[in-house]
Amino acid sequence: MTKAGHIYLIDDDESMRTSLSRMLRELGYGVEDFSSARTFLDHSSPVAPAVILLDMQMPDMTGLDLQEKILQLGRKTPIIFVSGQSHPHQIVTGLKKGALDFLFKPFNLEDLLKAVADALEFDLRQLKRISKEVETKRDYGTLTPREKEVCFWLVKGLLNKDIAVKLGTTDATIKVHKARVMDKIHVESVQVLVVKYLESSLGNLQNR
Repeated sequence: MTKAGHIYLIDDDESMRTSLSRMLRELGYGVEDFSSARTFLDHSSPVAPAVILLDMQMPDMTGLDLQEKILQLGRKTPIIFVSGQSHPHQIVTGLKKGALDFLFKPFNLEDLLKAVADALEFDLRQLKRISKEVETKRDYGTLTPREKEVCFWLVKGLLNKDIAVKLGTTDATIKVHKARVMDKIHVESVQVLVVKYLESSLGNLQNR
């Protein structure tokens, strides 16, 4: 992967792949090109930040079919569709399922480069968000069962004394648990704790 980012180019048109790959590499991008959707599925490995330049009309599997497969695999690499001819419903379906852009051949080079840059920036933000979620979930996993209960009620907006009543203990004990929760999840305030809790869907881990 180069500093600029990684591009998966999937198109059954060999001349298109060759010329576009050369141009993108000269601009500093890392490029992997594939002649079919099946080849991409069989031989590509996830890299980030990256973008998939995907031809809509291919003989073995359409761009929409591949998009569906990618979603099923849980790969989150953003997709830009490139097509010489597509029906409106294909465009709408692709965008509804998360494609970031749709370019028609012959496309303007500046439009392509802007779409690629935007997609790579999107993937970088996505990567940072996912990394933060993983880190927060790891921190949450270090809480004891009682600390998880206290965390839950703090996020619900309860005061220490109210949590003490809920859990059948003292205000002083809840203060200790609260301090440990804040320390382990690395937050300075309950407001930040709430944001982290919701952004990382920690409620789904409550009983684990």
